[in-house]
Amino acid sequence: MRLVLIGAGHSHLEVLRVFGLLRPAGVDITLVDSQRRATYSGMLPGLIAGHYETNQIQIDLDRMCGFAGARFLNTALLEIDPEQRAVTCADGSRAGYDLLSINVGAMPVFPAVNAPANLVIPAKPIAELLPAWERLITSVQCGVVKNILFVGGGPAGIELLTAMQYRMDRLTTPGALSFTLVTDAEVLLPRHNARVQSVFRRMLAQRSVRLLFNRRIAQIQPGAAITTQGEHIPGDVFVWATGATVAPTLHAPGLARDPAGFIAVNEHLQSLSHADIYAAGDCASIRGKSYPRSGVYAVRQGPRLADNLRRALVGEPLVAYRPQKRALALISSGSRHAVAAYGPIALSGAWVWKWKDFIDRRFMSKYNVLR
Repeated sequence: MRLVLIGAGHSHLEVLRVFGLLRPAGVDITLVDSQRRATYSGMLPGLIAGHYETNQIQIDLDRMCGFAGARFLNTALLEIDPEQRAVTCADGSRAGYDLLSINVGAMPVFPAVNAPANLVIPAKPIAELLPAWERLITSVQCGVVKNILFVGGGPAGIELLTAMQYRMDRLTTPGALSFTLVTDAEVLLPRHNARVQSVFRRMLAQRSVRLLFNRRIAQIQPGAAITTQGEHIPGDVFVWATGATVAPTLHAPGLARDPAGFIAVNEHLQSLSHADIYAAGDCASIRGKSYPRSGVYAVRQGPRLADNLRRALVGEPLVAYRPQKRALALISSGSRHAVAAYGPIALSGAWVWKWKDFIDRRFMSKYNVLR
């Protein structure tokens, strides 16, 4: 039996770990990913802020595949052919499968704007964000960039903004940079309670971040973003962290999708159109379920995905994954300070950051100690 994993997302890391501990006999595993190291998104803001080194938030995929006894195709996916049960990769390689699992994450939603590529930094994929961040540091230190505009008022946008501001404050003179956050919503963090929203609104105001609500960006040009109302908002660089959409490189003719284009799966994380294809994390949408596209859910789906892939390989009944109704959100704020949000609860302080740091390091230790 041939199991092919597309993408080294959080769920697939758990699949590799579980199959390395106990793999059914006669199963050949292949991982396809264009990166040699998987970056843990939960610690990314800490890396941007300077609290972590790169190697502390990345997992060696060669090592993970070695532990799982898997073949690693270090290349980008070109196409999935569900009818032929095969995937084609950018390096010309082709891998057949009996079971296929997809865990490739998602991309920020880019509206139809005229945006010069050198001016826009997308929050994802992380492999593009990190080198763009290093280039931005150089541009700021050279005095080329003075205004940074963030598009998106969700956790990703706020965590990136506060992390970048924290780091820049230590690399530049006070007041050398201005920060603006633009969102098409009426409030920050619309999925969270009013207390969390108030904490961050007050925090950003104290840090002199300009907040603009109910604005949708229609166009970007050198020096400014233009809203649908025609308002010009100054910006030299634009960090894009809005919503989520399926990765444009995920070509799979005939594979069931939801109305937004995400891979449609059932409660077993199994494709609605192809019983031999599974998907998890941000790229997937579970029929009849509504929950945020968050790393918390991708991590929670990992054990169930691993179990169901094993069950499918040995002919056992599948088990349903049921997303939790509420998930704890630990939102960092640049410094070693964070906010905990759970339902109507909002707690903040240095102790929350230490709590988050402990959870994140524990997660990383599950994969970086494998041999």
